[in-house]
Amino acid sequence: MIVRIMGEGQVQISAEDIAVLNELDNELEAAIEVGDEPVFRTKLHALLDKVRQVGKALPDDSLEPSELILPPADASIEEVREMLGDQGLIPG
Repeated sequence: MIVRIMGEGQVQISAEDIAVLNELDNELEAAIEVGDEPVFRTKLHALLDKVRQVGKALPDDSLEPSELILPPADASIEEVREMLGDQGLIPG
């Protein structure tokens, strides 16, 4: 799966890593639902860090279509709330 982190580039993640990313996504979504800014910020950074850790960075000149688009680390809680789908940022 190709994931784009806005402002950073694309990484390829394996299907095996989706479950861990979904757990972090659920925690992020819970923080957004209650409007807890400090927890939101911690969970957003944890999710992005995990994507960077498990993902293989694609070259900057790669033009692969992204299956998921994640917000940048400095996104506001409102910006991320607008990006949430029925299954959070990461479906599955």
